[in-house]
Amino acid sequence: MKKLLCALLCAMLALTVAGAALAEGDLLDQVLARGEMVIACEGTYKPWNYQDENGELMGYDVEVARAICDLLGVKANIQPCLWDGIFAGLETGVFDTAICDVTITEERAEKYDFSTPYAYSRVSLIVREDNEEITCFEDLKGKTTCNTITSIYAQIAEQYGAEVTPVDDLAQTLMLVEQGRIDATLNNNTAFIDYMTERPDAPFKIVDNYEEAENIAIPVRKGEEAFLAAINDALAQLAENGTLSELSIKYFGMDISTME
Repeated sequence: MKKLLCALLCAMLALTVAGAALAEGDLLDQVLARGEMVIACEGTYKPWNYQDENGELMGYDVEVARAICDLLGVKANIQPCLWDGIFAGLETGVFDTAICDVTITEERAEKYDFSTPYAYSRVSLIVREDNEEITCFEDLKGKTTCNTITSIYAQIAEQYGAEVTPVDDLAQTLMLVEQGRIDATLNNNTAFIDYMTERPDAPFKIVDNYEEAENIAIPVRKGEEAFLAAINDALAQLAENGTLSELSIKYFGMDISTME
């Protein structure tokens, strides 16, 4: 049901804003004229972006999005969407952008321009606590993992020779690992640590961490220089006045808004 509602929401949003988003003219002018920025996020990836018990969107991404829009003087119209639909919606103009723990990769940089990073994190290799066969990324060859298929996690797993099973979110991912149907998963260490903080008895462990940090940034369609510059200017202000640091500590217990 949740998937169906998300799909219907994306379809309805496409009918109402796609034409405007792809209309002639600068995207920044369009956003300012309509008085809102349409922003995609999963809404299921705590503590980055999630819904509380009342269905209200929360998380680091969500508050960063709202802070950017406040500086631009527009409303943050944040729309939950399944991960693999986010980029399709961005390309077709359903969304103006996505603020959703998006890692900069070479493949994505060919399709989109990216803001300056607003967070840095690492990829962890996660297995069941009784798994002794997988102790590092090299052990993934011939094993199975599960991740959203277009994620950086799936790409890294495939680079190490794993067979990737597509899933929708972290909860589904860990359920498959716990059931023994999948050998391992790669995921954001901050999201996994938050998951384990709420479920200290969950039977998982981190066995390795990817040495390169993920640069988390905001994707924008190619050619929207003014829109990208406005986002970068807002991020610079939020970094300078300490907002990014405060939000980072609020949701992660540490400052991941800088490389340090």
